[in-house]
Amino acid sequence: MKKDNNVIVAKTYNFALRIIKLFKHVRKEQHEYVLSKQVLRSGTSIGALVQGAMHAESTADFIHNLSIAYKGANETQYWIMLLRDSKIINSKSADSIIEDCNEIIKILTSIINTTKSKLKK
Repeated sequence: MKKDNNVIVAKTYNFALRIIKLFKHVRKEQHEYVLSKQVLRSGTSIGALVQGAMHAESTADFIHNLSIAYKGANETQYWIMLLRDSKIINSKSADSIIEDCNEIIKILTSIINTTKSKLKK
């Protein structure tokens, strides 16, 4: 587990690690290659975009990177639901990952809204 003082950086990094484990499991045990690649791509991009936002050149760039991370988190939920509903992964695992994803979405929403409101002042 990566240690970091920034909650969203740590959560998205650990989420990406969890997605990588899911990807490996689905490929090895279920021999599923298309959906697993999609969830790997979207699930790991969230943390990469958050990391990029931490080094943004401007407030607008910061908001933009986090907004794309937010979209990636929503996309990841979609792929996880497809994996669950097609019985490729079990509901318990899927629901746990979706719960983590929802937490990330809430944090990103809060950061984006707070940053936008500071711009208006």
